[in-house]
Amino acid sequence: MILIDDKLNEKISENIYVALGSFDGMHKGHLLLIDKIINLANKNNGKSMVYTFKNHPLTIVNKDKAPKILLDNKTKEEVLGNLGVDILCLKEFDEKLMKLSPEAFIENLVHEFNIKGIVVGFNYRFGYKNKGDLELLKTLSKKFDFELYIKEAYTIENEIVSSTRIRELISLGEIKKANEMLGREYVLRGEVVGGRRLGRTIGFPTANLKPLTNILIPKIGVYYTNVEVEGKIYKGITSVGNNPTVNGKNITIETNILDFNKDIYNNNIKVYFLDRIRDEKKFSSLDELKIQLEKDKKFAKNQSEKIIL
Repeated sequence: MILIDDKLNEKISENIYVALGSFDGMHKGHLLLIDKIINLANKNNGKSMVYTFKNHPLTIVNKDKAPKILLDNKTKEEVLGNLGVDILCLKEFDEKLMKLSPEAFIENLVHEFNIKGIVVGFNYRFGYKNKGDLELLKTLSKKFDFELYIKEAYTIENEIVSSTRIRELISLGEIKKANEMLGREYVLRGEVVGGRRLGRTIGFPTANLKPLTNILIPKIGVYYTNVEVEGKIYKGITSVGNNPTVNGKNITIETNILDFNKDIYNNNIKVYFLDRIRDEKKFSSLDELKIQLEKDKKFAKNQSEKIIL
C-alpha cells in the first residue's frame, strides 16, 4: 500500500475510487466503505484510496471537545494494508484545511487525485464548519464528474455502529460488545517501561505499557488480553488502574504475560483486549491479592479464544 502524507509531486494518472471519513476505529461500518472502493477499483481497472486525517479535526476546531482516538495511525495503516487498499492518504488537519469551503475541498480532491468515484457513509459532512452535506455532494458529483456512493448505517441488534458508540462501550468496560462492532479486538500499542516491579515479589511480573498519547484507555478493571511480542501472541491478564492495594496514584496498564519470562523493557508491544474479568479492588494484603491473581490466571488459561495474526 502506498502512503501519502503530503502533497503529491506529480498528478496521479490512474482512476481513483476514494472513501472519505475519519475512519477512527475502522469499525464494521467503515469496512463497508472499504469493500466498496476496492470492488469499484477492481471493476474499473483503477486504484482504491482512503482519504483521512492524521489528527481528529476537533483538535483544531475545538480542542476541548476532541475525543480520545480508537486507533493510532500506525495501526490504521496496517489494517488498511491488510484489507487490500492501494493508497492511504493521511493528511494533517490544519487551519488551512479547516477553512476550505465544502466545494473547494471536493474540487481540490478530485483534481489532485484524479477521482472517478467517492464513497461516504450515511452521515458524512465536509468543508468549513461541516456545511457540506450529502445533498451538496450529489450536486458536486455532477459538476466534477465522479460517481457517488452513499452507504447506509451498519447496525447490530438494531443499534447503529459508530465510533462514538464504541468509545462509550470501551469507557464502560463492555469490551466484547465494542469488539463486535469493531470486527476485531481493541488494541493498545506502546513501549514497555519500568514500573514499581511489585508483581515480581508475588510471582506475577508485569509489562507496564506506556500507550501512545491521546488513545482511549478502557475502563479501570482487570481484563483477559492477548499480547503481541516480537510477532508472537501470548495470553495475558491486564490491569488498568492505580494499584489500590499498594496505594498507587497514577493510572497504569500492567500485563502479566502467561508462559513468558523474557526481559522486554523498552520493547514495543500490542495488548489486545478480549474480555473484562472484574473490577479493580483494594485487597487487605499482598497474599490476598496473589490469591485473586491466581484465579484471574486460571480464567485466562481456560479461555480458548486467542487471536491469530
